[in-house]
Amino acid sequence: MRAVEVIEKKRDGHELSTAEIDAFIDGYVSGKVADYQAAAWAMAVLLRGMTLRETVDLTMAMVRSGETLDLSSVAPRVVDKHSTGGVGDKTTLVVAPIVAAAGLPVVKMSGRGLGFSGGTLDKLESIPGLRVELSSADFLATVRLHGIAVVGQTANLVPADGKLYALRDVTGTVPSLPLIASSIMSKKIAGGADAIVLDVKVGRGAFMERVADARVLAELMIQIGQGVGRQVTALLSDMSQPLGYAIGNALEVTEAIDCLRHEGPPDLENHCLAVAAEMLLLGQVAESPEEAHDLARQQLVQGQALAKFGDWIAAQGGDTRVIDSPALLPQAPWRQTIVADDDGYVEQLDARSFGLACVELGGGRQRKEDAIDHSVGIVLHAKTGAKVSAGAPLYTLHARSQDDAERMARHLAPAVRLSQRNVSAPPLILDVLRG
Repeated sequence: MRAVEVIEKKRDGHELSTAEIDAFIDGYVSGKVADYQAAAWAMAVLLRGMTLRETVDLTMAMVRSGETLDLSSVAPRVVDKHSTGGVGDKTTLVVAPIVAAAGLPVVKMSGRGLGFSGGTLDKLESIPGLRVELSSADFLATVRLHGIAVVGQTANLVPADGKLYALRDVTGTVPSLPLIASSIMSKKIAGGADAIVLDVKVGRGAFMERVADARVLAELMIQIGQGVGRQVTALLSDMSQPLGYAIGNALEVTEAIDCLRHEGPPDLENHCLAVAAEMLLLGQVAESPEEAHDLARQQLVQGQALAKFGDWIAAQGGDTRVIDSPALLPQAPWRQTIVADDDGYVEQLDARSFGLACVELGGGRQRKEDAIDHSVGIVLHAKTGAKVSAGAPLYTLHARSQDDAERMARHLAPAVRLSQRNVSAPPLILDVLRG
């Protein structure tokens, strides 16, 4: 069949057969289907949607596009986690060491930034020397030795998603539920984990702005996972404002290290403990949510998680001196702090605006081939609900030039809104769906 026929069929709102999905994905990986055809197909999927059967077929077609990992030799039970993407979401950098320190192996294939959300691999590559591209043999050896490894997709592991993921980022097709679900679950299934915790973001700084849509996505991914014998739990978490204070790759690494010292922002620590607890629960290391949370917090407070972070970074070739000397991370040459004009309470910190500003500063990609500037970004000084006085700092821009900083300050002016009434911070975890 011709690729254009598959595109036209989906464009017109019809259900694709298993054979059509398989042929299209195979053709895209082999180069017979061009990027522009895949982009047209992705837009048709965004506009027309997919049934559950189509989404499962797409997921498994992407899994079959490359090799799959067998982790049975690593441990009896391995747990993975995935975030659907948010602004300031450096959760993996904190959660993975907590869980691994508790004795549960963490195996994770991560992605790069999509749209206005940051990518874990981009953050990790802020650390001098750190390698996110490992062979399957090195990947498994690292997990056996240290109980933790976070890598990018190799050419042989879900190559279809690797190509489609980069394409979606620059063609306006990121928010498609079937494409999000199949992208996430294909990596999780091919990665070989027995159990998966999904952190599904909701709000202006997420691809799902409404709780109802996030719930549909979470339930779809749970169904896909259960259909292939995986245990899946999904948390619906707030992304109306950035998570933590730091936005931007190196800045977020610094904040993650602070969190592992038990000195990070309360919202980031509490969120990470909630995700880690669900992983420990699925990993059968703890018997109840309360026991799992206590175990996770113990790893953080007693320093085992920070020590595991150092082992992990060293194992993947990173310079562990950044743990004690964050100045070794990339530093932006210009900083500019924006202050409050009036007294009041922070009513809004529009996460999407801050995420887009980070991209504009150079911390994200406009095109899939763009290079990332790991040094740039934004550091907040007050979160939603905080009381501020006129002249108090609201956020600091880390930019390549004064012109860039001033331009972003103008862009972000509507993103921060103060109120004269007392404002409550939004809840971190909106719901937990245990499949």
